[in-house]
Amino acid sequence: MRKLYGVIGDPVGHSMSPVMHNDLFNFYGMDRQYFPFHVKPMDLEDAVKGFKAIGAAGFNVTVPHKTQIIPLLDKVDHLAEAIGAVNTVVNENGLLIGYNTDGRGFVRGLLDRLPAITEKKTLIIGAGGAAKAIYFSLAEAGLKEIDICNRTAARAEELAKGCPFAVQSAILGMEEAGKSCDQYDLIIQTTSIGMSPDIDGTPLPFSALKEGCFVSDIIYNPLETRLLSEAARLGAATQNGIDMFVYQGALAFEKWTGIFPDTARMKGNVLKQLGGSSC
Repeated sequence: MRKLYGVIGDPVGHSMSPVMHNDLFNFYGMDRQYFPFHVKPMDLEDAVKGFKAIGAAGFNVTVPHKTQIIPLLDKVDHLAEAIGAVNTVVNENGLLIGYNTDGRGFVRGLLDRLPAITEKKTLIIGAGGAAKAIYFSLAEAGLKEIDICNRTAARAEELAKGCPFAVQSAILGMEEAGKSCDQYDLIIQTTSIGMSPDIDGTPLPFSALKEGCFVSDIIYNPLETRLLSEAARLGAATQNGIDMFVYQGALAFEKWTGIFPDTARMKGNVLKQLGGSSC
């Protein structure tokens, strides 16, 4: 019997996950199908019950359901519980188990480009859901010093205090962070500032960067944000959000099938959909 998978969100029509996962199922000769499901917040509980009732093998969760879905699941992985967000659900013998592959996906993509990260002095821009997943996952991976800059200091402080892993952090305002960017080996941009169609925005203008600095922006539309363009002009190596998107999908696929898929194939597929080439 064909196994059913999907992604739920509101909206969900823009998702590239169906093309990415259906290509993988076909590539590995699996009789499985992945669909987008537009689920409004008021219908989330019914949707989860429906997935369980029909025996769906797994599904992804995107905004605005990543937090609200947690109490509707049978079990939640320790990292997803700490982050407070689930983006991947696996049906294990009738039990729906939630995971968060966003942060770990970011780390896997980062390690492809920057193999030794534990000693890197790091700055995260933003303190929202993506920042939290990345911050916790980097701390889990062994980074010792991760500072956070955000417009609202209280939110950044709450993020740092909630981390279950040992890490040292300073909380900076945006102006202070902009002036001290030349102290960091790794800068990670996690906000939506600079995303299409508002491509002229940048969350943190900087005039100097440390030699050898690596700058990552989780946005992938456009493929090169203004922040990445400025960082490259100053001599930094850069990375857009394609790697995070691909690896979070690869980790979800592995949870569902036991196979860690061909990420180069996935990346090529995503870039083809976007109509460009990666940074």
